[in-house]
Amino acid sequence: MPSPLLRTAVATALALGALGLTQPARASSSDGVYTVRVPDGDPHKRSLAPRTTEPFSMVGVTWADPDAALDGTAYVRTRSRGSGEWSAWRALDTDVRTPESGPDHDHAGVRGGTQPLWTGPSDGVQVRVSGGRLPQGLRVELVDPDGGSDAVHTSVVEPGVPEPGAVEPAPGAPLAGRPTVTSRSAWGADESLVKDPPTYTTGTQAMFVHHTAGTNDYTCSQSASVVRGVFLYHVQSNGWNDIGYHFLVDKCGTVFEGRAGGIDKPVLGAHTYGFNTATSSVSVLGDYSTATTNAAVRASVAKVAAWKLGLYGLDPAGTVVLTSGADNGKYQAGQKVTLNRISGHRDGSPTECPGQNLYDDLPEIRSLATKPGTLVAPAPNPEPATEPEPESAPEWDLGSETELAELGIEGVLAR
Repeated sequence: MPSPLLRTAVATALALGALGLTQPARASSSDGVYTVRVPDGDPHKRSLAPRTTEPFSMVGVTWADPDAALDGTAYVRTRSRGSGEWSAWRALDTDVRTPESGPDHDHAGVRGGTQPLWTGPSDGVQVRVSGGRLPQGLRVELVDPDGGSDAVHTSVVEPGVPEPGAVEPAPGAPLAGRPTVTSRSAWGADESLVKDPPTYTTGTQAMFVHHTAGTNDYTCSQSASVVRGVFLYHVQSNGWNDIGYHFLVDKCGTVFEGRAGGIDKPVLGAHTYGFNTATSSVSVLGDYSTATTNAAVRASVAKVAAWKLGLYGLDPAGTVVLTSGADNGKYQAGQKVTLNRISGHRDGSPTECPGQNLYDDLPEIRSLATKPGTLVAPAPNPEPATEPEPESAPEWDLGSETELAELGIEGVLAR
């Protein structure tokens, strides 16, 4: 006859299975990021059965080899902490490459990964990954950007307030005013996680425009949390030294300071594989593959680009010849490429970023950047970005009998 302890364990397993949940897999947490290992097995299809987790608001998938690409698709669904409802399946954006040089490439813990997806407050996750030969060491990254964020302030860097060692505008530079920027301390960057000092390049010759992908389903009052989440994902999950982008802009046009080292200095970023040197970057929070931007977003991106390029006397509507620093799938290392001073991520790398709609906005953004005096602060309530319908995904059960059998729960189908 089974022991009382065994009967209790079986009863618990059956109850969890009936709810469509599993017992926690091997997991670990570190400074706002809770990770769960995806079991190895089929080289073409892997999964993490639905389970209750620690609280999180952003999710992504990483793998052990930072140079490996995910030849396939990773789908996630999450459970709302507020309603207890499960979301639709959503595909994670895989347009990510490890930086080609600097501490972001050389750290021992650097991992490959998808883009993170903002989910809002959640406490359950399920993952399905399928495609070609999948990389080893798949791991789900659950980011809680609001854990321990009591010290977050609300100050901003005001226009015209110089920092020590600031770059002086070049003679003849366009008179683009310094944009109002929400500082790292204001959005709550944990500077103790940044181990190495910033690396500087010779100047800023171009600005790459990105989107963070994922979703537009966030409120502007949550934007600081989204930025903190991206920071934690880049540092704790990807293993980079700091957030990859120099600036971030939310759908209300608020500008956030990204990578540390001085917004008016030529800091080496981790944003456009092959072209990180001598360039800067601005990433709009959201997915603009089908969603559209608004006037506040376009004005803020233009103002950041006009000011940053203006420090070097550069025409934001002009072009520049850059040399690729790596074989990135689009250009060979050492290849000289003519690019717009304000380019989209896809102009330098084989990616869909910054989404077709934002990419189509770049001519207007370049035009706005040549007339910086006409750019005004965004309206308090600009029209919201249009949210696309959730992408459909393969029909998968919450859990199969095979999966449950592996957990010792035979004969119970998850619902």
